Amino acid sequence: MLGSSRIWKRRLPGAAAVFTAAALALAGCAGGSTTETTDKGSADSGNITWWGWTPDAAPAEAYIKEFSKAYPKIKVTYKKLTIDGYDAAIRPALASSVGPDVFDVAPGAANGSVGIYGVNAIDLTPAVEKSLGADWKSKLAPIGVNSLTKDGKLAALSVGSNYAGSVWVNQDLFDKYGLKPPTNYDEWKSVCAAFKTNGVKCFVQGAAQTAFNEDTLQAISNNVKPGVWAQALDKKVPWTDPTIVQALGIWKKLFDDKIMQDGALGVQQYPDANNDFMSGKAAMVMMGTWYMQYSTVDGSTAAISGAGVASPKPFTQLPIAFPDVAGTGNVGSLYGDADFGLAVNKKSKSIAAATTFATWLGTSQAGQQAVGDILNDIPALMSVQPDWASIKLVNPTAQQPALEKLISDAGKSAEPRLATVSADLQTAIGVASTTVAAGQATPEQAAATLQSTAEKIK
Repeated sequence: MLGSSRIWKRRLPGAAAVFTAAALALAGCAGGSTTETTDKGSADSGNITWWGWTPDAAPAEAYIKEFSKAYPKIKVTYKKLTIDGYDAAIRPALASSVGPDVFDVAPGAANGSVGIYGVNAIDLTPAVEKSLGADWKSKLAPIGVNSLTKDGKLAALSVGSNYAGSVWVNQDLFDKYGLKPPTNYDEWKSVCAAFKTNGVKCFVQGAAQTAFNEDTLQAISNNVKPGVWAQALDKKVPWTDPTIVQALGIWKKLFDDKIMQDGALGVQQYPDANNDFMSGKAAMVMMGTWYMQYSTVDGSTAAISGAGVASPKPFTQLPIAFPDVAGTGNVGSLYGDADFGLAVNKKSKSIAAATTFATWLGTSQAGQQAVGDILNDIPALMSVQPDWASIKLVNPTAQQPALEKLISDAGKSAEPRLATVSADLQTAIGVASTTVAAGQATPEQAAATLQSTAEKIK
């Protein structure tokens, strides 16, 4: 769930409400010397631990349950860490002899960066070749393989991908007040005024978490002129391009016109904005495909409960295209990365069992079907699609067509989200978004600062 924020910090994207992990026991923790152990253990038995900021506890438990059917002698214990706390925990753990056997990494410079922590992982290429054959690259989504390969080493296996660019709405709240999801700026402003009159927050965003600001800015930029944001990341156009300046100006208007909630600059996307939406206090939130999981009865119930609602009642959550805030008609843009990958700690005393788990979840039909059916990620194995007949949606009539379209649209996108954002540039984007919103910098000044930062990056 980013998304989720990896720079998010990530959800990432992918990314999700903070849930208590099912167990925090460290049975089977990695051990050994500072080099890869020669004792790799058994491939079909043992105790292993998996650390991650994503997925939530419920999807992780579902994956582990399915894995246990195939490998009943391998016990997997999942430890879920917070998005903001992941790096602080994983860095010393991997440097020690008591780290996890399997751990999350992700593309880009955010939390769990494969560029930073991939050095602690084994090369999974031989395991994937054994699982899928010599032509394995043709069977897995390129976005996952390319972004998790470092210096010729497949440092992690993508579990699936996530795409941002969509806004999620509480359709039940819209129906309750006789409103329709907005398609343009004026409608959005009018809807927010109506919700405010009824004591409901309209659109919530955790503007204190940079990656989600990036999502919104990229959506606005693509609405102004598609592709310019990605071109700026690729240094094909300067950050002072008129499209970026206009996008920053529209971003400021969202605050000025009260589309953004009051106090957004002091709010985290997770847990704050997410909890407002899940608890029914807000009608709209900027989230990506990782939010599909909350369209299910079980996923929605767990998320609403996690938001602090004592008696959770699932509601109809739907993705909509980011409104046409620039009046260009350029809507529906999605951009994404591999959500996260499973890396195997090269210090683990259970490398074989850990590799079995990572390979099963990332490449097997059963593992990827479990991923597809949870709707947390779009599966990395391209032959897998959600089994809608087995998925219990809250409102199938409304949700299934919308989710099928979202998945289809995501599959057509080649635009990156966070994978190509350097740490320095991400910091600069965070500063630009917050200072413009606060009126401390003009869009032109913020764009110039972004360009100055980009020029220093090799």
